[in-house]
Amino acid sequence: MSMIFEKSFERSLDKLVARFSDASMRGATVEAWLFDDLPSRKAAEAKLRALGIIAKLHSAYKPLVHFFLENVDCSNLKQISIAYPAHEACAPNRFLLETYPLSKLTGDAEVGFKPSGKQDFIYQVSLTDKNGIVTQHEVFAPNRTHQDAVGETLLSPTGWLKITHQGTVTSERFETDFEQLFHAGIAAVANHTWGDTEPYFEELNIAVSLPVKDQKLAYAEEAISLTEALHEDFYFSLLEVFQKKSGRPLGDRGLQPGQIVPEITYADAAPSIRISNRALSTQDSTGENQPLATAQAPLFAAQIAQELELIGGEAFEAKSRSGRSVLGRYIKGTDEPMIISGGQHANETTGVVGALRAAHELKSRKGAHFTISPQENPDGYELHRRLCADNPKHMHHAARYTAMGDDLEYRTKDKNGEKLWEKAIRTQAEALTGAKLHVNLHGYPSHEWTRPLSGYIPRGFGMWTLPKGFFLIVRHHSDWAQQSEELVDHVTRHLSAIDGLVEYNNAQIALFEKHAGETGFRIINGFPCLIGVDDRHTVPLTLITEYPDETIYGEDFIRGHTAQMETVLSAYEALQKLSAKWYIA
Repeated sequence: MSMIFEKSFERSLDKLVARFSDASMRGATVEAWLFDDLPSRKAAEAKLRALGIIAKLHSAYKPLVHFFLENVDCSNLKQISIAYPAHEACAPNRFLLETYPLSKLTGDAEVGFKPSGKQDFIYQVSLTDKNGIVTQHEVFAPNRTHQDAVGETLLSPTGWLKITHQGTVTSERFETDFEQLFHAGIAAVANHTWGDTEPYFEELNIAVSLPVKDQKLAYAEEAISLTEALHEDFYFSLLEVFQKKSGRPLGDRGLQPGQIVPEITYADAAPSIRISNRALSTQDSTGENQPLATAQAPLFAAQIAQELELIGGEAFEAKSRSGRSVLGRYIKGTDEPMIISGGQHANETTGVVGALRAAHELKSRKGAHFTISPQENPDGYELHRRLCADNPKHMHHAARYTAMGDDLEYRTKDKNGEKLWEKAIRTQAEALTGAKLHVNLHGYPSHEWTRPLSGYIPRGFGMWTLPKGFFLIVRHHSDWAQQSEELVDHVTRHLSAIDGLVEYNNAQIALFEKHAGETGFRIINGFPCLIGVDDRHTVPLTLITEYPDETIYGEDFIRGHTAQMETVLSAYEALQKLSAKWYIA
């Protein structure tokens, strides 16, 4: 291990208390917006009050949601009307998104949103109680326009300090410890000498401790978590730093910098960061097997291998950068063949179980003909388990890509040569089957996804910020449009018969539209769908599932992998039923 950067930061709360401990400041009124949890802010308010300071310390992150959580008793409210601001440096719905999931936290009060038409960073709130009494409030959402490490102009939440003292009012940006730590860490990596050849490292570890606890919200999987948000911001910001270094466009998924691992944990101490260059982990975690049909959490790697042994057929495999095996099985039969895969993005875990459950079912059918590779990214899968040991509910996108740092699907022989590593499992499946349909099982965040210090909305992933149910994506060759429509119609009709699944979708879509606007999806038989031409795939028809599973457990996990399994089985049935019509040889 080699150290790249290490630093601790004075807590912003401690800095404020020290600043106003001077007797000359007695009687001052202070408002501050900080990236701290409520108990910490309340404790600092008490210290300031003992010093003769009237203090109100707000959250700089999702300030409107915190305003309601901390200041409003919704039990007696009939109606809530919120006018949200806008700004030319961000998406029109950016400040609407920040209100999520407020409408699920306000009891039976009717909640309405509308644009204020102003660029003043103020939410205008009107509260009507059950007696018809109306009160008006203004909620400040401090933001700043700035350039990030790759030169992009962003509008991001920031700390703020307003002081009223002896007739003078000052109101200005206050750079918090949270912001200082993030920007110092990004600069340290950006300014380090990395050489000119990818990958630049094995594991780039960013170990951060924050004295900020997660706050569970009273709706679904939602929580306010600055540790999770900082993980996401560090991971994607550093990908962008290396994309720029390599001369690639932002968002390029072929970049292979190495494995970037932000490990953001809680500690009751000053915020600190330690960035180091480490060797790749090669050890698999171990634990008890679970019955597949009732698995309540991601499977261990050993059970995945055991399930494939039980499925039988011809074994084939590829290797990951760390030397782990990507395992596949080929069941040869007389049916039209299909490729089944899961775990391309390793923090999307319901597809692994769903693929295995479907394969067990299909293998018993006469004529069954398919391949299965249920976990295509074993290095990312083990990283996900490692990260979940500390923060089991976080989405952990650092585990999304391979230990090379790229999205394995984007590897080609033209770009990467003969050594395709994990991607080779797919080329083998295609060679074994000649399949015309690939069912690729995925997931996405089960709760809100943000990058608070980089524009709030994750760059390049704006459509994924909020859950919107179980949805399907179909990518097809230009001459396979009709086949894709028929496939989706068959699969969604089947899925719509699963008890509660359409209702689950409807509820999430309604909340998405309340806090983000239109989904931009076609709704087919109750399921959001995106269908489009993509000729880069060898297989002419690819069905991609997207279940909100980052990171869920228990009955929610069972429902997720059951939906994944049913999609595979339905797609296989559609292939057999429609193949003659599609002229599949």
